[in-house]
Amino acid sequence: MNAIAAHASPVVRPRRRTGLRWLLIGTSVAFLLLFLVLPLAAVFVEAARKGAGLYLAAITEPDAIEAIKLTLLVAAIAVPLNLVFGVAAAWAVTRHEFPGKTALTALIDLPFSVSPVVSGLIYVLLFGAQGLLGPWLAEHGIRIIFAVPGLVLATVFITLPFVARELIPLMQTQGSDEEEAALVLGASGWQMFRKVTLPNIRWALLYGVLLCNARAMGEFGAVSVVSGHIRGLTNTMPLHIEILYNEYDYVGAFAVASLLALLALVTLAVKRFVEWRYGDELGHGAARH
Repeated sequence: MNAIAAHASPVVRPRRRTGLRWLLIGTSVAFLLLFLVLPLAAVFVEAARKGAGLYLAAITEPDAIEAIKLTLLVAAIAVPLNLVFGVAAAWAVTRHEFPGKTALTALIDLPFSVSPVVSGLIYVLLFGAQGLLGPWLAEHGIRIIFAVPGLVLATVFITLPFVARELIPLMQTQGSDEEEAALVLGASGWQMFRKVTLPNIRWALLYGVLLCNARAMGEFGAVSVVSGHIRGLTNTMPLHIEILYNEYDYVGAFAVASLLALLALVTLAVKRFVEWRYGDELGHGAARH
């Protein structure tokens, strides 16, 4: 009986594992098709449903052009700011000990847990007409809420963790031995960063920038609160899509939505290439996504 059991058990267990594996794979694929691929495909189908002429007209009309330009402008300001912050925060957390280090690490994650709408309301309470600094700003002719600066501030807040959270695990794993050796050999702080630190983190840095940029272009909740929905002036692409949809201009809404989705797909393609080509250099940061 023992001999029979010994021969039978290796056959039964792989079958069970194979069945479970295919069940998990099938469930995952079905879930992705139902909740991700099909809705995304529907956006492109609906955008092109009434022909190329209406599609081109929808994405080239003045308000759409301004929304596209504003989206790119906000991302072009917010992403470099968070790049600088991410590198500085990662350097501080991984290379130095100081009072409040734990608090800084926790604060970096704050935008992940705070609702984007609440994030926008924070800036309204600070810089709005009835806010804490609103009267002073009005006296000096400075406008933040319902203007581009407010959009940038809200976007920076929402996208703040992405670069730092890619760099911190990697830099902790790498340690500081190479940097200390460079200092011993006479390198200045800038030379050490440029020739040692930056080459070691460059692909994780690019990865974080890609994620930050994707979120910056697609952010809706926070910028909706601070924008005022001024058509042609403070509407980013997500806000412009909402306005068109509420006006029953489905062709225009889905046409602009397809552009935003296309930008997301391009970002995803670049992101996956970086993961495939430089996965080892991304370390634990890339493994989290």
